[in-house]
This record gives sequence, C-alpha cells and structure tokens, in this order.
Amino acid sequence: MTMALSNMALDRWPLSAGATSIVAILTLYFLVYQFSSRKADPREPPVIAPTIPVVGHVLGMALLGGRYIKDLGLRNSSLPIFTLPVPGSRIYVVAEPTLAAAVQRASRVLSFTPIVPEVTQRVLGLDKATVDITRRNLDPGPGGERGFLADIQDMVYAWLGPGDYLGELTLAAAREMRDDISGFRAQCDNNTPIDLLSWVRHLVTVSTAKYLYGPRNPITADPALEAAFWDFDHGLGSLLMNVFPSVTAKAAYDGRERLAAALLAYLQARHHKSGSRIVQQRVAIALEHGWSMPAVAREELSFLFAGIVNATTSTFWILLQIFADPTLLAATRREVEAILEKSPPQKFKLRVNELKDDKRCPVLVAVYRECLRLGSDTYSTRLVKEDYLLADRYFLKKNAVVQIAGGVIHADRRIWGDDVEVFNHKRFLPNPNKQEAAGEKWEKAKQIHPAAFRAFGGGKTLCPGRHFAMNEILAFVALVVLQFDMKAPSGGKIVVPKKNDGVLPVHILEPMRSVELLISRREDFPGDGLHAENLEFIM
Repeated sequence: MTMALSNMALDRWPLSAGATSIVAILTLYFLVYQFSSRKADPREPPVIAPTIPVVGHVLGMALLGGRYIKDLGLRNSSLPIFTLPVPGSRIYVVAEPTLAAAVQRASRVLSFTPIVPEVTQRVLGLDKATVDITRRNLDPGPGGERGFLADIQDMVYAWLGPGDYLGELTLAAAREMRDDISGFRAQCDNNTPIDLLSWVRHLVTVSTAKYLYGPRNPITADPALEAAFWDFDHGLGSLLMNVFPSVTAKAAYDGRERLAAALLAYLQARHHKSGSRIVQQRVAIALEHGWSMPAVAREELSFLFAGIVNATTSTFWILLQIFADPTLLAATRREVEAILEKSPPQKFKLRVNELKDDKRCPVLVAVYRECLRLGSDTYSTRLVKEDYLLADRYFLKKNAVVQIAGGVIHADRRIWGDDVEVFNHKRFLPNPNKQEAAGEKWEKAKQIHPAAFRAFGGGKTLCPGRHFAMNEILAFVALVVLQFDMKAPSGGKIVVPKKNDGVLPVHILEPMRSVELLISRREDFPGDGLHAENLEFIM
C-alpha cells in the first residue's frame, strides 16, 4: 500500500529530477538568506544580508579589500550604522560622524585593545609566551594593575604629544631628510624619469631608520632590507589572514623574517643605545614586562612601520597634487618662502611650527588635510566587550566587532559636498572664497563634525604620532617645493591617478599606477638655492 502511494506520488510530480534539484537549492538558499537577515535583537542596526549566505561578506572583503564595505556604505547611505553577519559573529559598520563620536566615547565597552594581541601575533609573528604577556591587564581601570599595552601606549602618547621631545624628534627627522634630499639634489638628472612614489619611499625609509634607530640602524647596515620592508608592507593583508603565511604571503613573510633577524642583531649589539630616546624607552618597557629580545625585535618592526608608511604615501600625494597644478605650486611656494628666515650670507632658517600653522601656511595645510581625506579609507575597529546600546538606540552584541568606516565617511557628499570624489583643497581653507585669507576662522570647516575627518582615527585610539607626522610630512614637502621642479616626461600636464582601494586599507592608499616625473633643480630660487649647509630647521 505504502509503495503504491509512493509510486503514484512520483508519477504525478510535475518536475524532472533536475528541476526538482534546482527548486530544492533555491529553497535552501532562500531559507539561509532569510536566516542571515535576522537580527540578534530587535534594536540591532539594520542587517545587510550577504549575497552568498553566511560567507558572502567575508569573501567580499577578501576579494575587494576596503572597497567592499565602502561600496556597501555608499549604496546604503540612508543607514548611519548597519550590521554585516559573518560566520560566528557580527560586524557593525558605523558610517556617520555623530555615531562615530558615540563609539569613541564608549571606550570602556567598545575597545580596540582586546584586538591588539591577535593582530600583532599574525602580523609580527609573535610567539605564544609574548602574546600571553600582551593580553594581561589590557584595559586597566583607575589604580588597577597595568599591562604592557597600557604602559607602552601611555608612554608613546606622552612622548609624541606637544612638548619638548616632540620638538627634539621633529628636528632630528627634518635634518635627516634635509641631508638625504640634499644628496639627491647634488646628483639630480633632469633627463631620467623618476617614479615619484619610489623616490619618496626611499628618502623617507632611510631617513626614518636613521633618526629613530641611529647611524647603526639595520637599513643603513644592509640597504637590501629596504625592499624587504616594502614586501612586508604590501603583504599585510595576507599576513592578517594567517593561512599558511610562509606560502600564501611568501614575500611579506620572508621580508618580515629578514627584518626581525636584522633588528635582533641590532638590539643584541646594543646599537639602539645610539638611537632615539623613544626607541630606547620602548625596548626598556618591553623587557620590564618580560618580553624576550627576539620578541622585542619584532615589536620594533611595528614602530619602524608606523614611522615610515603613512609618511611616505601622504607625502607622495601632497607633492603630486601640488606639482600637478602650477597655480597651487606657486601659492604653496609663496607661503613657504614667506616664513623662510634669511640671514647673510645665504643662510636660511625654517620654522616647523609655522609650516603647520593654518594662518601662516593656509594652502599648504589645506592640501595636507585634503590629501589625507582622499587617501584614507582606514577603519577604526573596536570589540564589543558586553552587550551595549549605542546612542541609546542601537543594540550591539557582545563579542561582535564595530568598524567606523573612514572610507564611507570621507566619501559622503552630505558632509563634503558634491565634489567629494575630486581633490579640492579649498574645502579646508580658512575662507573658501579667499585662498590666502590668513588669520580668518574656518568658515567652512567649522560646519564639519570633528569625527568626520578619520585620517588619524579618533577617541582613545587617536593616532599618537599625528603631531609628529604632520611636522615630518610638511618639512619634507617644504624642502622639495623650495628646491625642485617637476614635470611630466611628455611635457604635458601631470596626471594624478586614482587610489588603489581594492586592498586592505591599513594606511594611506597608494596609487593605481606609478607616476614617473622629471625632477630638476629649481632654477628661479635666488642664489645657490637651499642645501644641507645653508638651511637649519627650528621649531
């Protein structure tokens, strides 16, 4: 009887076996998609379900880099915050400055520090014992026992904040850059096109290694390590994935291991004692907390990285935008020359604090800010330590991740205007209608929420090196603007390429293609021009 009914049902089933399979797959897809769209709590931010259920968002981020979340945010611009379901967790993407500020204020519950041990283990290759030390007392309360991260972060924030040591390190950096740029000037060949990014990379890398780690630094001792450093940088995304990194991220892995070995030899020879005071203090704090010397060497690679990478790419974009526009170049030169203190015979002094003064150098500072806005798609990431109601409205689930999407906020037309995608330094000028109206208040910038400018993060994780970075970058730019001319090899207009936003945005993004320029000594500077012997930096 049962067999007869089964045969009758099969005989009457209107679809073929193939069509039945398709219906079953589509039904399963629909059910899983619907499950992916469910909220963990009715108050949770709107959920954007992945096109491929469960793993779609992870695949999108892996294949498209930072562009994936940026595109999601711009397509869903009405959502100030949204939820991305990922395997085993949730990612809450914040795309609006007011909510970004709310995240920053909730640093006790929404914290970056619990993420640090895992990230540094993957990127730097730290051993388990060191990671265990790093995990201790991550977020100590008032009077609580402090761990390594709390001590190292507080030291770096204090030393690189406004004060005497910031000036000391700034002048050391400016003088190294002056000397290295002067060396290039002596052999400048106007007939050979130079890759601008590679040129800036080299100058920033060697000068940073010298002013941070002293004359016996590993890169000066072995110039081949410069290429190893950039292999490490360009493979950070693959190292973070941590899937057999010695195979899947071979160039970055090999570069890291070579640098770690060189830094270990440097530390064991006590060459850091002739380096900067901040490096000596970093090493002392790590050793006090029980780090082994090989682990300290890997940690110092992270500090070398912080000193080089953003300064390099930011300087590249600023120089390119300035030299691509003759009017902008002329305005920038006028500002820098106006603060250049001259004394006979042919001696010059350049005051760094005036370079970053928006009253003395409004155009230069505006170009700096606009290049950072355009080039920075970075995320500010936090872990949700306990269930939390953000801004008394949005439920955030414990152990989920919050990401403030700098790329989305920096591309929001409602904040920056309809020309948000193009370079326009005037949006940061004191008065957009008077390009050189020094001394006036920022009529336009004051309307922009402070949390809308994400280049240095914000809140408790605001970049501690932001003051130093601005000093260093503007000193480099001033040296080049005063001493050199640049033109396209074709003789036409210098074309500024788009940024490569298809990678993990761990720092200011690089260009989609290389830019080759003819770099020559500036001919219209009075006398013999500037060089190491006749220019002194002062604060």
